[in-house]
Amino acid sequence: MSPLLVKAGPGATIVEVTPASAGWTHVGFAAHRLAAGEQLNLDTGSRELCIVVLTGTVTVQAGDQAWREIGVRQSVFEERSPHAVYVPLETAVRITAVSSAEVALCSAPATTRRPARLIDPQSMTRSVRGKGANTRYVCDILPQTAEADGLLVVEVVTPSGHSSSYPPHKHDSDNIPLESSLEETYYHRLNPEQGFAYQRVYTDDRSIDEAMAVENHDVVMVPRGYHPVTVPYGYDGYYLNVMAGPKRVWHFKNDPAHDWLMTK
Repeated sequence: MSPLLVKAGPGATIVEVTPASAGWTHVGFAAHRLAAGEQLNLDTGSRELCIVVLTGTVTVQAGDQAWREIGVRQSVFEERSPHAVYVPLETAVRITAVSSAEVALCSAPATTRRPARLIDPQSMTRSVRGKGANTRYVCDILPQTAEADGLLVVEVVTPSGHSSSYPPHKHDSDNIPLESSLEETYYHRLNPEQGFAYQRVYTDDRSIDEAMAVENHDVVMVPRGYHPVTVPYGYDGYYLNVMAGPKRVWHFKNDPAHDWLMTK
């Protein structure tokens, strides 16, 4: 199995990636299942956190603030944006499931003490990216225009038979404005759930060259290199991206061998 692939488990913690487990510096990610009435308690410590309510309804308490019964989706494939909550460093958090729910915890190092806040679905920008069989549907949950120290969070739906994160692009060099250095995780979902997609992570010199079949709830870690995704016919793909790095800007470079697709 690829060292960049983190397989999902059957328990309450579906999958977890920490900087220590990934061998990098910035991005942390976890996804959790909660039955109605169950609670998840944590402290952000030296990191900022973006809680994304993937499905179901929860109440989130962060310090002395609370947002009750947020989350309306029953599937990540619904054509609507999620509820999310931004939580700064050194804050106690309690997530209580009102109904059966799945939540994602996206984190990165932080130094700024800013207020916790609800990120309302209506505030999120939805867009269409690519064309033809490269068309995919994007929702910016925590973009670089929103306040945070390091986190960038976005979700993407890739239709049946389409490619995504394509043409292959990378963001692993500090060469702004041409390219920024960002670690990234991909949290994959498939519809129907028994499906699979393919993701390749590779560098120009092929010191990394991993091709993976990803199943429902798996995570792919992208420490560097290009990282395209392809979804076979008959299944729709979804992924939640978490990015963070030394500078909170997203500038990417396409693989020169495939950049011609941008003018096709």
